[in-house]
Amino acid sequence: MITLYDYELSGNCYKLRLLMSMLGIEWKTVPVDFYPGREHKSDWFLKLNPLGQLPVIDDDGFVLRDAQAILVYLASRYDPAGTWYPREDPKLLGEIGQWLAFADGITGTASAARLHDGLFYDFDVEAARAGAHRLFRILDEHLWFGEQEGRDWICAANHPTIADIACFPYIMLSEEGGIPRQDYPAIRRWCDRLKRIKGFIVMSGVFPAGPARAA
Repeated sequence: MITLYDYELSGNCYKLRLLMSMLGIEWKTVPVDFYPGREHKSDWFLKLNPLGQLPVIDDDGFVLRDAQAILVYLASRYDPAGTWYPREDPKLLGEIGQWLAFADGITGTASAARLHDGLFYDFDVEAARAGAHRLFRILDEHLWFGEQEGRDWICAANHPTIADIACFPYIMLSEEGGIPRQDYPAIRRWCDRLKRIKGFIVMSGVFPAGPARAA
């Protein structure tokens, strides 16, 4: 069984819980006191991840760090349909890799603003918010043009991929860092679509989808 070293309020940990739930994977968690205990910097945790960062998984002795890398691993190993990470489609894999890097940018901006406001991290919060809005505008425009072409998801596929999972959490949590989403209607519609996928689970600050609207 997979062991997830987890902090409940971490968007990067949540994206792993979300994908595992959608894939029907069983897992257990080892809570890590990220704040205020800073347990991710403790000696025992640094033996798992010398970078001192969450999340980390242990899959029957295979230890892996970095949320995006773990998404790739989980989808490659546990999705027999190959839809979340389509290994046979080089173009789609390239797209997914591009948006996984984009998700890291969201973490570096929207998550940083959230850490500043909620956990008192000493970040340049105005720069973080401005950076997040720049990325949100790029994604909103990309999603809007995709909708005009009949595409519901980030990548050029008729189904979601791990690119959607990677970008979703810190966008949904952005208002906790003073980054509103009212100017990004395509992002809001995309978030609602993702919330309606079978197996969707919530975390603090991420709520279920509302009632479906009539066509």
